[in-house]
Amino acid sequence: MQRSFMLAAALTVLLFLFPWLWAAPEASGEAPPQTEEEQAETVTVHDSARTLKVLIGGEVTEMDMETYLRGVVRAEMPASFEEEALKAQAVAARTYTLYKMEGGGSANHPEADACDDVNCCKAYKSQEDAAADWGMSSALYEEKIRRAVADTDGEVVLYEGHPVLAVFHSSSAGATRNVEDVWQQALPYLRSVASPENADAVPNYYSKAAFTLTEFKELFIAQYPTANLSGTPSNWFSNIHQDVNGAVESLQVGGITVTGGQLRSLLGLRSANFTISFTDDTVEFSVTGYGHGVGMSQYGANVLAQEGKTYREILTYYYTGTTVEVYDK
Repeated sequence: MQRSFMLAAALTVLLFLFPWLWAAPEASGEAPPQTEEEQAETVTVHDSARTLKVLIGGEVTEMDMETYLRGVVRAEMPASFEEEALKAQAVAARTYTLYKMEGGGSANHPEADACDDVNCCKAYKSQEDAAADWGMSSALYEEKIRRAVADTDGEVVLYEGHPVLAVFHSSSAGATRNVEDVWQQALPYLRSVASPENADAVPNYYSKAAFTLTEFKELFIAQYPTANLSGTPSNWFSNIHQDVNGAVESLQVGGITVTGGQLRSLLGLRSANFTISFTDDTVEFSVTGYGHGVGMSQYGANVLAQEGKTYREILTYYYTGTTVEVYDK
């Protein structure tokens, strides 16, 4: 009798609890936890979803943004650099590419979104070519570059919601340059800022280029045939205007006014930050830094990374008034 009573009581409890047990997950408002596979499916991947046409070695190749950026970072920045500097490089390259695409692309290659010509777009290096250069460090360096691109997936430097002209250069001579001092159009985010690299951090930070008087005359007159390069070289150069960090803004050579950048390109100097000296038979240029000096300094970015700055801090420092955000437009 007692046993039957206990069985009946147990059935009664289950009868009342059953509806609550059935409804518990719905009433709590909590979904069951996702499996690892389900979580992976919900992660948004930005670079691999964007297809580019890239002109490499004269042929157009289709690849996603992730693949393209790995090739650019391999070619444009030493893989031995700090990972935060490599991330900054990946974001700058992504930003520059989208800026050009949104502006209608390049007239040099209307059939492609980007190319491997540094005078038009950005350098590009395949994994195979990079591995040949890196030797025993190739696996380590390739993984660093993979992480730099993946960890910044889809991130872009924005000014007022739009990708910026994210130009960069190797090293500055104490400070970057205002864009209008190098090219023509002033842009609010390409302003001169102090840059921390120096001769201790940069190979060939100081360099020299010497020309015989005959060599210099032939090079300059081929480009500027009306120049008067008679007499001694002490009479050739005049009205040299430099910015506060020593970059030559303009000068007269044989009566012809040129910019420091134009003379740099003509003579193959490492930067427009130079001084001139001469003897009776030689003209010599003493040069500081490498590149046009506008935007992010790569060696400066590496020094900032060594000081503990994040890639976002590095980018918003070199590109004034900007933000770094995912951009899917």
